[in-house]
Amino acid sequence: MIILIILSILFLLGTIYFAYRAYVLAGLLADSEDYYESVAKTNQYMFNRITQTYNAMKRIDRIGAFEKDDEAGTTFSLLKEVIDELKEEFDAKEEEKK
Repeated sequence: MIILIILSILFLLGTIYFAYRAYVLAGLLADSEDYYESVAKTNQYMFNRITQTYNAMKRIDRIGAFEKDDEAGTTFSLLKEVIDELKEEFDAKEEEKK
């Protein structure tokens, strides 16, 4: 009879322990989902900013006023290349999601 009581207590303690661990893991899972959503929002924000910057740069140089021979033109073209690369990367990720 004592063995049955000890086994029942051990089973009860084991059940409580595993229920507690499940509760903790559920909280961690919820936190990771919140983090994932935060990263997704940040990515969307960055994509929007890159698109806005790209459009602003196209608007600034709509008549091709920046020459590549001078320092401003070189800087402008380098910035435009970086924005093009970022835009392509983010566009590719957007297409992969779809």
